[in-house]
Amino acid sequence: MSTLTLFYGVPSGCSFGSIVALEWSGLSYQLCRIEMPAESDTEAYHRINPLAETPALLDSNGQVITESMAILNHIMAISPNSSFHYPQATTQFNQFNQQLAFLNTTLFNAFSPLWYSLEHASSTDSIQALRDYGTAQVEKAFTALERTLSHQTWLMGDHISFVDGYYAGIARWLKYHDVIDIKNFPNCQRLHQQLQDQAAVQFAHAIEQQQLTQSSGNFLGHVSLEQVLQIHPHLK
Repeated sequence: MSTLTLFYGVPSGCSFGSIVALEWSGLSYQLCRIEMPAESDTEAYHRINPLAETPALLDSNGQVITESMAILNHIMAISPNSSFHYPQATTQFNQFNQQLAFLNTTLFNAFSPLWYSLEHASSTDSIQALRDYGTAQVEKAFTALERTLSHQTWLMGDHISFVDGYYAGIARWLKYHDVIDIKNFPNCQRLHQQLQDQAAVQFAHAIEQQQLTQSSGNFLGHVSLEQVLQIHPHLK
C-alpha cells in the first residue's frame, strides 16, 4: 500500500487528532506541515483544499480527502490494527461515528465564535457577544460530554479509539479562550489527562512544536507542499 500524506495545520490545528490516529493505525505515512493562514490560503494549497483548511489526507490512490470525520473514517477503515478498526454496520462502527459526529459538530463548533472573536471581531461589543455565545456553547458541550464519561473510561467505553485522539486536539483549546474551568468537569479532565500519557499524543504535540521526537507508529518523515505537488501533478 502506498504511503499516506497528511497535511496538518499549525498552530494548534484540529489536524492533531489525525496525527494521533495515524500513529495508532499501523499505516505508513508522512506529514506535510502547513502554516495557517500564511500557507493554507495560497494558490498552491488550494490545489489540495480550495477551502484553505486542514487537515487533508492524500490517500494511496492519489486522491485528496478533506474534513476530519472523513479522514478519521478512512484511516479507521484501512487500519491493519484491529484495536482501531470497526467493520461497517457493527455496533462499534455506529458508536464510533456517533461520538465522532458529536465532537465535530457540537464540541468543535462550540469554539467557533470564540475563535472568530479573536481573529475577526472589530469592536468591543461584538467581541463580548461572541465570547458570551461561545462560552454558553462550550459549557453545553462539555456538560453533555461529562455525562457520557460518567460510567466509562474512554469515549467508546472501555477501549481507546481515534475519537479520543480527536478530543485531545479540541479540548486543549480551552487554554486559549479561558471561558470555562475544566476542573468543573472532572470526567472530561480525567480523559484529557489520560490522553497526555499516550505516546501518540505526546508525538503529535512534539511534531507541532517542531521538537525532536520518536514515532511509535510508521511515520516516514516530513515532505514539503512543493514536493507533494511535483509528485502529484494531477492535483490542480
